[in-house]
Amino acid sequence: MKSKMKSDAVKKGINRAPHRSLMYANGYADWEIERPWVGVANAYNSIIPGHIHLNRLTAAVKAGVYAFGGLPLDFPSIGVCDGIAMNHEGMKYSLPSRELIMDSIEVMTKAHAFDALVLVTNCDKIVPGMVMAALKLNIPTIVISGGPMLAGLVHTGGVRSDLSGTFEAVGRRVTGEIDDLELSRIERASCPTCGSCAGMFTANTMNCVVEALGLALPGNGTTPAVYSSRDRLAKDTGRAIMSLVERDIRPRDIVTSSAIDNALSVDMALGGSTNTCLHIPAIAQAAGLKVTLEHIDEVSKRTPHLCNMSPGGKYYIEDLYRAGGVQAVMKRLSEAKLLDTSVLTVTGSSLGENLKSAQISDEDVIRPIDNPIHKEGGIAILTGNLAPLGSVVKQGAVLPEMMKHSGPARVFNSEEEATSAIMEKKIVAGDVVVIRYEGPKGGPGMREKLGPTSLLAGMGLDKSVALITDGRFSGASRGASIGHVSPEAAVGGNIALVKEGDIIEIDIPNRKISVKVDDAELEKRRASWKPIEKPLDSSFLARYRTFVTSGAEGAVFI
Repeated sequence: MKSKMKSDAVKKGINRAPHRSLMYANGYADWEIERPWVGVANAYNSIIPGHIHLNRLTAAVKAGVYAFGGLPLDFPSIGVCDGIAMNHEGMKYSLPSRELIMDSIEVMTKAHAFDALVLVTNCDKIVPGMVMAALKLNIPTIVISGGPMLAGLVHTGGVRSDLSGTFEAVGRRVTGEIDDLELSRIERASCPTCGSCAGMFTANTMNCVVEALGLALPGNGTTPAVYSSRDRLAKDTGRAIMSLVERDIRPRDIVTSSAIDNALSVDMALGGSTNTCLHIPAIAQAAGLKVTLEHIDEVSKRTPHLCNMSPGGKYYIEDLYRAGGVQAVMKRLSEAKLLDTSVLTVTGSSLGENLKSAQISDEDVIRPIDNPIHKEGGIAILTGNLAPLGSVVKQGAVLPEMMKHSGPARVFNSEEEATSAIMEKKIVAGDVVVIRYEGPKGGPGMREKLGPTSLLAGMGLDKSVALITDGRFSGASRGASIGHVSPEAAVGGNIALVKEGDIIEIDIPNRKISVKVDDAELEKRRASWKPIEKPLDSSFLARYRTFVTSGAEGAVFI
């Protein structure tokens, strides 16, 4: 063990007698206090299905830490359930919670002089918030997720579903395709266990990305929440953190530019959530590195989409686990020279060493390089006069007939306006729905648009209607859903100048998105443009609106 520990600052010497007294009050013995102090950030709450079981895993982590010579000291973290926060004011708080989580972990770690961290997390913004904290603090750290839930069985015939199916069922109910009884059956069956939602949505994408980065043990991204192997993984995480303390291996030793490119490649092969275009750049910034949308697109162009995962495909995370998990995907990519296998991981070994034991057990779940779902990765970055700084689409979940689309703009200044129009069947085939003033500053908070995208899909309009926004999308969204339009409307981006009926052209293969209005007309409109600033009754969101950067920069703080 290291002779000098950060925790010595609060436990060694005569002037630390009061500090030791407080630790005695907690019931700790001298020989426990002398151990390295391992902060265990536990994101348990009884709101998020992906977090409701985290006390169980935190106990397993603490057992591993304790058995291998550390003093585990757990503390809480907040977390927002994006599914419950969706499609109302609550979603304004989801993305901003990422920075709040990051800052709170820094506060707890610095205030109590922890020597190391284990971050027990699972869902959407909690994962990147914790990882960003780890990289800023740069003390030995491992991430352990709660794992994915199993897919639901909607009918006895074996039809499976997940939360995206429930959202889309609402659209099917609006059109009369299903009745209230069928809707009730779907909503009760789609989320059958604890864990992060069963598809390749943001939570599972990020947990796979963290494993690919090397900050979590093999198995972190795909081992189901209800499997005993998830508990064993948590115990092994507690053991592994003590090895990192002994060797003084820190997050910035692991998260290098090469490791980030590896994670991006895995993301593209999986067909992951567009939210990674916010979170990976933010994680890179916390590590003192830079990832641009242009670079993400470069990685996507060279990486085939190998896994046909929900919401765009038929498989769920449990299928990916059965096929070999993230390690198997990485092995396939490494065989095609698409990864740097020399990078260090929290196992203490290189990625190449880790992959020696990886096996692919299902060639349809993890396709061969020469037989991919798509030749390019799951995400594409589009630019043009509508998005000069970029926009993001999950091209792996777009129907072939919508890869190129031209149609009249249907313009809305809030998600609520657009949702009402869709529900009232005012959107018709060929339209391009434009939802603006929903960006990081304009929302504020850059709300996800799973509500309107799922309505369109459920109503069968994903085959003929595109949706464009300066907000963002859930990982469960599918269709021609183009988000993160930058600059956003609130700062005068061209999306603010679009008028009802303007023709918008989308060309995903050629990475273009444009409004068919010439520059002179746009400048004429700009001269009379006045920004819409939505009223706020939240000082927290007001501060966020002041300091947040654009979606093209990861929506980080200045």
